[in-house]
Amino acid sequence: MAIAGLGLSIVYLINPGAGMVEAIPDVIPWIGNLDEATATGILIWSAKELLGKKEKPDTENLDDKT
Repeated sequence: MAIAGLGLSIVYLINPGAGMVEAIPDVIPWIGNLDEATATGILIWSAKELLGKKEKPDTENLDDKT
């Protein structure tokens, strides 16, 4: 899933169609760039997943008082 997200978001952001094919046209005020923002978010998420930079739980501060 992360590899597909990474590949598709890079292709979408590189924009090989020179802006001719877009999910949301950029000329629409306020929401025209939401598709690029979404692709950027998917790119960042995919890169974090593939690089293994997930946040690990802090086990030092856990109390075993039960």
